[in-house]
Amino acid sequence: MTTAPYSSALRGDRQVFDVLLGRLADGTTPGDRRDDHRVALVIGGGGMRGAYVAGMLRALDRAGLVPAFDEVYGASSGGFSGAAFLTGGAAACAASYPEDLCSDVFIDMRRLGSRRPVVALDHLVHEVMGVRKPLAWHELGSTPAPLHVVATDATDLTAHTLQGMATVDDWQRALRASAAIPLLAGRPVTYGGRRWVDGSVGEPLAMARALRGGATHVLVLLCRGDDDLHHDADAGLSLWARMLDRLVPGLGTVAQGSRRYGADLRLVTDAAHPDRGPGHLAAIGPVRSAGMGSLCVDAVRVAEAVEIGDESAAAALDTAA
Repeated sequence: MTTAPYSSALRGDRQVFDVLLGRLADGTTPGDRRDDHRVALVIGGGGMRGAYVAGMLRALDRAGLVPAFDEVYGASSGGFSGAAFLTGGAAACAASYPEDLCSDVFIDMRRLGSRRPVVALDHLVHEVMGVRKPLAWHELGSTPAPLHVVATDATDLTAHTLQGMATVDDWQRALRASAAIPLLAGRPVTYGGRRWVDGSVGEPLAMARALRGGATHVLVLLCRGDDDLHHDADAGLSLWARMLDRLVPGLGTVAQGSRRYGADLRLVTDAAHPDRGPGHLAAIGPVRSAGMGSLCVDAVRVAEAVEIGDESAAAALDTAA
């Protein structure tokens, strides 16, 4: 098993790409495979850092790899991007970051402390994904590969996969639930009788969840490169972040995402990890940083992040081919 990185964009097992590219060559689709594998795509959140991942998804879509996946897991911004990827809107989603989301209508720190959230999810759902770059909402729930939306229970901050989405309104509510953060992106969203916040709080990257669900191969898309990770993967949350979580469920955890990504990546790079079992995991990360944060609205930096993500995924595929 190959576990060392084999390009600056890649980490983990080359077998994941061997299966994906083999399926591309065979032209198979979910439910009609020539292999016994189950391949999951895992997309984490990260606010505007999701621009990196949106670029990666655009490259995967351009390469014709959408049918090669059997399921997609998405949390927070990764849930919205996963929905676009599965319904043929990967390019539009990538373009929306610099063209539609870099505005004070979507993100405005001056709203902090007011009754309006800093991040306007309603604007994203109804204006951007409803009018400017419409998502095929009606196709969710019937795509060949299902979308699993990960959200965090606001009561105990444990992550769960939301169930029972049958209508467009259900899907919009579920994706909003997966991205809600009090003070930042709105109050917890009620769905299925429970209150939910950002899926990244309980589970930044749903790799272990995908393995428990039966995936044999998992590809993870990262919105943080090496330059954006905390130097100590074992650091855990700081005292102030833990205290903030008690006051505002999930806010402190999301604020220190760089600490948690490093620990999660061990599941990819450590073949002996206790949560890994026989599964194969690989990750694509940005080859360099655009120098932006999760609330960045600098259109130049965000557009650069999209291109870096696209370049990173394209380089990964070229290396694996």
